[in-house]
Amino acid sequence: MDRGRRLHGNQVKIDIELASALVREQFPRFADEEILPLNSAGTNNAVFRIGAGHAARFPLKLMDPATCERRLRAESAAMIELGECCPVATPQPVGIGRASADYPMPWLLQSWIEGAVATPDGLGGSAVFALDLARLVTSLRAADVKGRRFDGRGRGGDLPDHDDWMEECFQKSEGLLDVNRLRGLWSIFRDLPSSGVEVMSHKDLIPANLLVKGERLTGVLDGGDFGPADPALDCVVGWHLLDRERRKIFRNAAGIGEREWARGAAWAFQQAMGLVWYYRETNPAMSALGRSTLQRLLEDADATRFAI
Repeated sequence: MDRGRRLHGNQVKIDIELASALVREQFPRFADEEILPLNSAGTNNAVFRIGAGHAARFPLKLMDPATCERRLRAESAAMIELGECCPVATPQPVGIGRASADYPMPWLLQSWIEGAVATPDGLGGSAVFALDLARLVTSLRAADVKGRRFDGRGRGGDLPDHDDWMEECFQKSEGLLDVNRLRGLWSIFRDLPSSGVEVMSHKDLIPANLLVKGERLTGVLDGGDFGPADPALDCVVGWHLLDRERRKIFRNAAGIGEREWARGAAWAFQQAMGLVWYYRETNPAMSALGRSTLQRLLEDADATRFAI
């Protein structure tokens, strides 16, 4: 992501000079480390690499400092929990930085994970990668929910709860997408019944949050929302990253049934519809991800048959 672009109306400014000053002042052990900005498709945080083994993550959307600190502490706990069950490396929290006169919120210091960021098509034809993704999803699902339920934030609950957002997406997508066809698909997706079961879920398995080396999955990023959700939610990874044949391999290896697979398509659809128009100017990579995922959904018989 180009840090010079504003992604959100309430975006907070953070650049390499300010980030470096905050890191070196508040964590003196990194005073001699090189600090570099990380260009990525991420949209919620500005990330700066610190030497070979750490990174600083600064929230981009302005919020009350106390609220931000509570969120970062909750994210840190979730990152630790994810690390205990994830079959590949995932960043772990190191410390929480303080707000300053120039950056008005707390921020997170975490470990750095090596690897190349996955792309929507880079390993779409890899059976090896599809099996790695299946192992990831099944490993996360096997974690104990510890009596917790979905917290109601974002994706992972009831599909109809997103009707208002989807209507905004359809209106903003006029002239960009075949909105009439997409409305028809959502009218079917939103009514797909839930299993009533919840499992532990990453909740945002998009390419930007997965690291690879060759054909293998080597890391999972952005684990701060790890928690209970619809079992279908992490199925979005198949639609975001795999072609039709490799999606079959992923689905079979993960033991995903017909209803769950359909709801996974619905969650991928809900996410993709928001990416295309919202990031069209500010983050073309995320907008392109939305388009490629929608194209897969519309072309795949397992999805389009619901619109018949």
